[in-house]
Amino acid sequence: MLAPALSIIIPVRNEAAGIAAALQALAPLRARGAQLIVVDGGSSDDTVALAQAALAPDGQLLQSPPGRARQMNAGAHRAEGAVLLFLHVDTQLPPDADVLIAQALAIGRHVWGRFDVRIAGRPRMLRVIAALMNRRSRWSGIATGDQALFMTRAAFDAVGGFPHQALMEDIAISSRLLRLSSPACLAQCVVTSGRRWETRGVWRTVWLMWRLRWAYWRGVSPDVLAEWYR
Repeated sequence: MLAPALSIIIPVRNEAAGIAAALQALAPLRARGAQLIVVDGGSSDDTVALAQAALAPDGQLLQSPPGRARQMNAGAHRAEGAVLLFLHVDTQLPPDADVLIAQALAIGRHVWGRFDVRIAGRPRMLRVIAALMNRRSRWSGIATGDQALFMTRAAFDAVGGFPHQALMEDIAISSRLLRLSSPACLAQCVVTSGRRWETRGVWRTVWLMWRLRWAYWRGVSPDVLAEWYR
């Protein structure tokens, strides 16, 4: 059997409300040969049972200590694809994501990349936030997990995967990957849930995220930042 060109790795924990729909949305990519790996970080709800049912017959469900970075590294360790895509469970890919990624990496200038993001939700300000996220990412070369990071297997191995830290693992691996190439910034959008903005309040969340990033660049420990986030 030929190895898959693309492996999609999804870290989850207590996502029973949305896991089945999220995995069903990936059916077209699975039909074209993408490998799907879900890594559970110790769910206490029905996430595991629902994921097992949705992953049949050929998807994989792994168990890992909690922590998004650890879970994504565990999934990457088992992945067989030449390209790895790290996807948040509340983020939906465009239906031709596999084709778009293959085209972006085939040029040879980039070994990693991300999509533009659109934030689903009622507040109009979410559109502005998404636009600023995309513009900042193009300017800085730093991607967030909401933008569906992808990279070649060789690039992932070259930078040592995600650092085992409690927060900002996406920024950390982006910084490492920048040593290899600039990111392919795809204009096609993934759609991510606005639940954290709507739950905490849009402006409060924006302020918190900027505060966390500023503190991270100043050298504050990711463990401390994770406590602030919680």
